[in-house]
Amino acid sequence: MMLSNLFLAAGAGDVLDSTADAALAAVTGYAVVFMGIVILMVAMMIMSKLVMMCQRKPVQLEAPAPKAAADAPTAPGSAGQLKLYNTDPKTAAMLMAIVADKMGKPINELRFISIKEVK
Repeated sequence: MMLSNLFLAAGAGDVLDSTADAALAAVTGYAVVFMGIVILMVAMMIMSKLVMMCQRKPVQLEAPAPKAAADAPTAPGSAGQLKLYNTDPKTAAMLMAIVADKMGKPINELRFISIKEVK
């Protein structure tokens, strides 16, 4: 009994007769999978564009009027008091220096309101 007849008798379905048929079946399978991936990619790009368009733009709140000078005098060029929450002053100073360096601005032109350690 030939091998192809054995597969047919076992219920395996049609057996490919040649290497060319097998190659054509493989390429067709790869093409179908590739097209499915491309369709998913296009659908995700369209969905991301829709989400970006539908997102609300942040509302600009008016800045509060400046308060009267604090009781304690501030150093020249400083921007007022800084509240520290679970952070030591050394760590806060390092963070402020890093932010000023990354922004490319002098530290006395930035205003830090509070620093809180997040765990």
